[in-house]
Amino acid sequence: MKLSIIIPAYNEEQLITGCLASIRAAAQANQCPGFEWEIVVVDNNSTDRTAELARDAGAVVCFEPVRQISRARNSGAALATGDWFLFIDADSYPSRELMGDALCLIEEGRFVGCGATIRMDDIPRGMQFCLRTWNTLSVLRNWAAGSFILSRTVAFREIGGFSEEFYAAEEIDFSRRLSDWGRRHRQRFTILRKHPLTTSNRKTQLYTPFEIFCQIARLFLQPRRSVRDRKYLDLWYDGRR
Repeated sequence: MKLSIIIPAYNEEQLITGCLASIRAAAQANQCPGFEWEIVVVDNNSTDRTAELARDAGAVVCFEPVRQISRARNSGAALATGDWFLFIDADSYPSRELMGDALCLIEEGRFVGCGATIRMDDIPRGMQFCLRTWNTLSVLRNWAAGSFILSRTVAFREIGGFSEEFYAAEEIDFSRRLSDWGRRHRQRFTILRKHPLTTSNRKTQLYTPFEIFCQIARLFLQPRRSVRDRKYLDLWYDGRR
């Protein structure tokens, strides 16, 4: 079994090295006969040293000129050669335990894929509430966070990957379509909960609570319009680092 770990990255020179080190350590800790893995970093038109640092860390690097998270993930998948795809964000740090949970799920043979609950350290109380709310919805609705999504390659190909109609919430759309594929093939999609994915708290440091509230409010009030237009999605696309 070969696992392709795909990381979309835009101007991530501050975090990409740590992310890749975490992924490599987690994969090596779970190394066993018959398990192969590769890391593919998608440079999503960065203007910093993201691509250079990723290559120095031993990753395969490809370039995607159009700044869109779903398009970047699809570009990485087009280059990847694994039987399974694992999409991880460049500001996230999977533990060896979480990687082990994902590999056990693969070995069971009953699943089409999975997501994981997430954790952030040192965040304001309001963001703690938002994070708990998201994790609850994630588990109840089987919605994967974009920072950790595992999929069978054959299923990914057959459903057409991530929809490029979306600039945000593409992971929810993908989770739904992957779950539908799984039901047709008697396989499950689930959310791993035992070992949450640690992800960066930088948005709580770079944006004021008011800015975050306004972005969330817009998504709730105008969801269809907002997720399809990059100009409404500053938290994802304004490039603040």
